[in-house]
Amino acid sequence: MDFSWSEEQANLRESMAKFAREELNEGLAARDKNGEFNREGWNTCAKMGVHGLPVPTAYGGLGMDALTTVGVLESLGYGCEDNGLVFSINAHMWTLETPIMGFGTEEQKKKFLPKLTSGEWIGANAMSEPGAGSDAYSIATTAKKKGDVYLLNGGKVFCSNGPIADVYLAFANTDPALGANGVTGFLVERTAPGLSLGKHTEKMGLRTSPMCEVFFEDCEVPEANRLGREGAGKMLFADSMSWERGCILASAVGTMRRLLETSIEYASAREQFGQPIGKFQMIQSKIVDMKLRLDTARAFLYQSAYQKSRGKSVYLEAAMAKLYISESWIECARHALQIHGGYGYTVEYKIERELRDALASTLFSGTSEIQRTIIASLMGL
Repeated sequence: MDFSWSEEQANLRESMAKFAREELNEGLAARDKNGEFNREGWNTCAKMGVHGLPVPTAYGGLGMDALTTVGVLESLGYGCEDNGLVFSINAHMWTLETPIMGFGTEEQKKKFLPKLTSGEWIGANAMSEPGAGSDAYSIATTAKKKGDVYLLNGGKVFCSNGPIADVYLAFANTDPALGANGVTGFLVERTAPGLSLGKHTEKMGLRTSPMCEVFFEDCEVPEANRLGREGAGKMLFADSMSWERGCILASAVGTMRRLLETSIEYASAREQFGQPIGKFQMIQSKIVDMKLRLDTARAFLYQSAYQKSRGKSVYLEAAMAKLYISESWIECARHALQIHGGYGYTVEYKIERELRDALASTLFSGTSEIQRTIIASLMGL
């Protein structure tokens, strides 16, 4: 399959990488240390159209197809070293914007999407619970209808963008007796009575992407903010996951390219035993492995996005892309650290942060173990 870019696409990708490199990296070391979100960078990305890449122009987006979108996000990841900021943008797009695009009423699309694409509002997803992680549909949060509102009760964990979000896509069960078939999605605005936030969750990596617990105590959500019909949460979540798993690591492919180029540059300049370390076979082997992982990860990414652009089901392709890219990202970061030796372990050389950020990718959007289970089941096992 030839995934050559048109001149327009190539220019967009190049301009995105240049913008990210020049506008989004200053002050990152301090933000990472303090766990600070770059709201200015968020707003600047919104002005560049990043938040609205796949959103139709009628709702303030750019109306790009999935393949063009992941290509631009790959360039964003290549230029932007703030993996936390990029992760927050991805969480905003794939766990809130695309569900509204796919399941929202016309009124919901007009109300929420323009504010989300402009960056005025930040979106978050509230699905995981203390007892419902990989077993996503065993949620205990309930939603009882009372007149023209629903009362939500329960608590969520690992809510990316939670501390700064203006609207949450929260999943609750309207009929626990139905199990997964009672799960329903709700658009819960930050001002909703009964919504409260837990303390900021400090993390190993992606520290510039804020996370917290979210609590609902008779939280009032208008019926007009129910996303889809009652009991459609399972279908909504599965569709969201096909977008998320297939696209959320597009930026990681760009990061892998940056790690490869950084490692080649260092191996060419660093001398030991009278010659550049890039002349040693063991270093060459690591760099070749990084190149192989980069190119195959990109192929998985583009293939999934290409099929999505054609309206095909990509549940299998998205799971394969998520699994392969996440594990390849970690290995590329680990190789880069090893190539840089002791310097790679220091904060100054930035590699240790890249590895910390990469590690989470085998956990969010479904663990590697869950991806393997999905792939096996779709192979008839």
